[in-house]
Amino acid sequence: MTSWILLRGLMREARHWGEFPTQFNAAIKSQNIVTLDFPGNGNLYACASATSVEKMAEHCRAQLAQSGHNPPYHVLALSLGAMVAVAWAERYPDELDKVVLINTSLAPHNPFYHRLRPENYPALLRGLIRGSVAQREALILRLTSNQSEAKSAEKILQNWRLYAKEYPITRTNILRQLLAATRYRAPDAAPTVPLLLLVGLQDKLVNPACSITLSKKWKCAVKTHPQAGHDLPLDDGAWVTQMIKEWLANDA
Repeated sequence: MTSWILLRGLMREARHWGEFPTQFNAAIKSQNIVTLDFPGNGNLYACASATSVEKMAEHCRAQLAQSGHNPPYHVLALSLGAMVAVAWAERYPDELDKVVLINTSLAPHNPFYHRLRPENYPALLRGLIRGSVAQREALILRLTSNQSEAKSAEKILQNWRLYAKEYPITRTNILRQLLAATRYRAPDAAPTVPLLLLVGLQDKLVNPACSITLSKKWKCAVKTHPQAGHDLPLDDGAWVTQMIKEWLANDA
C-alpha cells in the first residue's frame, strides 16, 4: 500500500487542502492519503510550534509512527511543508520513496528577496501580526491564489475563517514558524530521493525562480503552470495530479 503524506505551509492546516486529497486519491489510486498538521496548526493548534524545520520533520515521523503508518512514504508538500520534506529526505532517505515539492524556496540556494517577494513585506507584517482573522485570511488568499477574484473566493474565505475560529493559531506560533523557515539551510547536494518540483508562474508570494534554480542545481524534474499561484493545489489541483501521474509513470 502506497502512503502519500501531504504537508501544508506556514499557518495552514490539513483542511486547507480542500477537495484536493479526495481528487488526488481518485486519480492516483493510492489507498492511503495522510494529511498532517504541524504543531501550532489545525488540530494541534494548542501546541507550541517548532522553531526548526528539522523538528517539524521529526514530529511528522512521530505522528505517522503513532498512527500506525509505516515507511516508505511518498510525500507531497507545499511551501514550508516542502522545506520539511527536504529535511526529512536528507536525514532519513530510506523512509521516502518519492517527494513532490510545490513552490518551495530554500536557503542558501535562493536569495531572501526571491524567497519572499519584498513588495509583500508591509502587508504581511500588518496582516499576519496585527490584522484580524478576516483580514489575515483575505490577505493569504490574495497572495497565494489566483482564486481571490473568482466566484468561489467568498466560499473559500468563509471556510478559512471557520477553520481559524475553530483552531486559532497564535501570533507566537506564527513567529515561531517564520523563525523555523528563516533558519533552515538546505543541503548543497540533492537528497537521494527522487524529486519533482511543481511551480506556479504567477506566484505572488515566492518568486518562481526559486524552484527553477533549485531544479538546475539539483538536476531534478520541474513542471511549470503558467497561470497558477503559490497554492497550486487550490488553483489547479487537476494539473498537479496529472503532472504527478506522468512523473510516476516515467519513473516506473
